[in-house]
Amino acid sequence: NGAPSAPRSNGPDASLMKALDTLSVVYQPIVSHTTGGVYGYEALMRSAEPGFSSPASLLATAERSGALHQLGQTVRARALGGLRYTPADALLFINLHPQDLLDPELRRADTPLAAQAGRIVLEVTERASLEGVTQLKPTLAALRELGFRIAVDDLGAGYAGLSSFALLEPEIVKLDMTLTRHIESSSVKQKLVG
Repeated sequence: NGAPSAPRSNGPDASLMKALDTLSVVYQPIVSHTTGGVYGYEALMRSAEPGFSSPASLLATAERSGALHQLGQTVRARALGGLRYTPADALLFINLHPQDLLDPELRRADTPLAAQAGRIVLEVTERASLEGVTQLKPTLAALRELGFRIAVDDLGAGYAGLSSFALLEPEIVKLDMTLTRHIESSSVKQKLVG
């Protein structure tokens, strides 16, 4: 056809692809209040790519460029790598953007993630809306049937508060610090957390 090809872009999509290639995961221990032992580990994504100094910037770029599923799949695959170094009874908490629930890869039974589902807690962040997540109940049922547990992350900090709690019916809830900060002097916070 003889038309010159368009130059390759070095915009957000190119930098996002570089960030995905070099994405790493660090593990933050979750300590049991009652036993003092490690209950599990939260997998946290990190990137050394300029422009992605925070997970929020990486998520925002992936959202804008339509690459949320690719980011989620990359994080989940990298997070699994560290599971072999944890005690056999420790859980691995992996953060999900609500849109990750639409990724059919997450519900497949023949994946390395599904093979470890009994040790995986999928943390759905409260900082993004569940609106637009179609077939939520059947999706959650399929994930639980595979053995995954569901958690709400940052409850109290996000879009819908208790409605996310009601929709997800999580086995585990992680409260945002705004609900627990100065709880000793707030009867409202005490009742809400209770």
